Amino acid sequence: MAFHGTFEHTLDAKNRLTLPAKFRTALAGKVFLVRSEDPCIAIYPGEAYEALATQALQGVNPLSKEGKRHRRRFYALTDDVELDGAGRVTLQAKHLEHAGISMREVVIAGAGDSLELWHPDTWSSYEAELTADGDA
Repeated sequence: MAFHGTFEHTLDAKNRLTLPAKFRTALAGKVFLVRSEDPCIAIYPGEAYEALATQALQGVNPLSKEGKRHRRRFYALTDDVELDGAGRVTLQAKHLEHAGISMREVVIAGAGDSLELWHPDTWSSYEAELTADGDA
């Protein structure tokens, strides 16, 4: 399933995010919370992320400096979690800090193979850049 669309959501008092209902089946089971290169958190279905990591690390010497760096990026900067019965995922402080989310409002943006969680203002600026570049 490809993830499309942009949604405005609110974290609850325990930093739990209820994911859009239309995506919950695709995210059933294990999901990975990944600190992206951009100031956002990506949410990948378990199998999709494992396949992505395997493909990205294929052919990289695991004992080389580059190989160790890539492995740490794919494994140390991620957390595997499961959605609770209400379709929620809990975001830890390190996730919120990485994405610059200091309030309850978040934007969930579809990114094809994943969903991304953004601070609303950061997303708004990024979306404006995409639109100005003609990419949207």
